Amino acid sequence: MESALLYILGVLIILIGVAVSIGLHEVGHLVPAKLFGVKVTQYMIGFGKTIWSRKKGETEYGLKAIPLGGYISMIGMYPPGKDGATRSSSTGFFQTLVQDARSASAETVGDGDENRTFYNLPVWKRIIIMLGGPTMNLLLAVVLVAIVLMGFGTPQSTPTLASVSQCVLPATSEKTSCEAGDPLAPGAAAGLQPGDTILSIDGTKIATWADATAIIRTSSGTDLDVVILRDGAETSVTLTPLLTERYTIDASGKQVTDASGKPVTEEVGFVGIASQTELVPEPPTSVLPAVGDNIGHVANMILNLPDRLVGVANAAFGPGERDPNGPISVVGVGRIAGEVASLEEIPVASKVQTMLGIVASLNVALFVFNLVPLLPLDGGHVAAALWESIRRGFAKLFKRRDPGPVDAAKLMPVTFVVVIVLGGMSALLIFADIVKPVNLFG
Repeated sequence: MESALLYILGVLIILIGVAVSIGLHEVGHLVPAKLFGVKVTQYMIGFGKTIWSRKKGETEYGLKAIPLGGYISMIGMYPPGKDGATRSSSTGFFQTLVQDARSASAETVGDGDENRTFYNLPVWKRIIIMLGGPTMNLLLAVVLVAIVLMGFGTPQSTPTLASVSQCVLPATSEKTSCEAGDPLAPGAAAGLQPGDTILSIDGTKIATWADATAIIRTSSGTDLDVVILRDGAETSVTLTPLLTERYTIDASGKQVTDASGKPVTEEVGFVGIASQTELVPEPPTSVLPAVGDNIGHVANMILNLPDRLVGVANAAFGPGERDPNGPISVVGVGRIAGEVASLEEIPVASKVQTMLGIVASLNVALFVFNLVPLLPLDGGHVAAALWESIRRGFAKLFKRRDPGPVDAAKLMPVTFVVVIVLGGMSALLIFADIVKPVNLFG
């Protein structure tokens, strides 16, 4: 019962984090829009039926039933056609989309509000308004990452032993437990115990787990004088690493794989001990690089999205497993958060750290995704504004007539296609997260 309640709590925390992130994203649009004099008629969190709203001044603030998005309504998003008309006799589907967009935009402009429309703003002001939302997500991500790294820290291996193996099994062995006749592991033979802290090896002071493993892996067959701290007292043991097959590890601690994806092995010194991990606070200088790495990861995922979605579909409709580093929906994120919250072996501090890290990653994803230069995303409006600036710049340079605002309503067919594609992607990811969720915990 308690585990189920913790699971639900984890999901609720993520839902609240998503709602707050979306709310701040829209605040990033709302504040500069009002500062620049644009009339904003609505500020809404969510979609669907309005469950609460209150009007303050000329803006209605409210919450809707589905808290998975949000918007602000600015008057005059699209300029009228060249002839000033908002509709024509054309009945083509895509042309109708363009005409309806113009009509809906024109209907928001009341008498006396003509100079408070979005499309009449200078290009730089429109860009600031549209970048305000993603910028809020980026700032929130930076704050959350700073809390995670500086306040809680990152898990790091320590020289304190978490476990001591009783036998030696090659990395490629299919056995998972020791049997009679298996050689005794050097750590167990030396009398090492869980909770021991390695202080030095052959006179070399050990400050980190990497210090210890670097010596052990290159000292097979060599007797090492190891000083340990046990129950507050120092003692020495003799440790002789055994040459055995282990997986090759790179500088970042990850397994090295060959061209076919199979793990690479090597023969190194081995004693059969594992380290304890603890959260070690990071310096302020680690925050921005961490956010930058996250941005790069999300950008790379977006650039390779078609291929990754094929992998998701193959896993969802076939026997394959989901890529733990692949795209997931809010449903998948909530599921992971619930599993983290319900795990008894994870300390509360680590759970809080993980939740904050998840919300930070969501904000990075919102930042990067909204910069994609396609309507209806923020990046699409920025691209339209930049194109208008280029057109007007060339017209001024060559002393031609000002071409006026870019008719972004003409991009409604592209917007329609983008919305359909995004809807299909979301449906696929949600389905996959239900029938074949990402497995992070075995």
